Amino acid sequence: MKIYTKTGDEGQTSLLTGKRVNKYDERLHAYGTTDELNSWVGLLRDLVEDDEVKTLLIRVQDRIFTMGSHLANEEGSSKIKLPQIDTSDIEVLEAAIDKMNETLPELRSFILPGGHPVVSHCHVARTVCRRAERHVAFLRQEGLVDGVILKYLNRLSDYLFVLSRKLSVDLSANEVPWNPDK
Repeated sequence: MKIYTKTGDEGQTSLLTGKRVNKYDERLHAYGTTDELNSWVGLLRDLVEDDEVKTLLIRVQDRIFTMGSHLANEEGSSKIKLPQIDTSDIEVLEAAIDKMNETLPELRSFILPGGHPVVSHCHVARTVCRRAERHVAFLRQEGLVDGVILKYLNRLSDYLFVLSRKLSVDLSANEVPWNPDK
């Protein structure tokens, strides 16, 4: 299989249904950002030591690929059978968040991202997730994607935030509270 097809050389690409769209189409911003998110999650997975976290991050990466396939498809298209994201996927993230929160110190203020390279990578993944969420929110408002994708991204960014805090504790990194200059 050739990697280059030359069909996008003029600034268009195809959705899964074959429909041609401009490369600046909002759908492409959405699934391009989820692709970027998947790469950041992969980097994070490579950096963490906790096998339970690694296993969940692999599952997250699978869900992100699933999400991308939906974003690259036209809503309601029955031509292509796609894997699904459902509320059980969101519940997995919520359970992981709750479990981590049990052992974390109470959050009393915003915290500045950083403290350790692994923690910083987690924060970058979180912010890319939020960007993907904004793109998907636009598509959802237009009725182009299922709401469960938006909910999943929202919960995933929460998970990545709490994971950054857990990693700070695990790595003995200092969490720096945000104290705004007056």
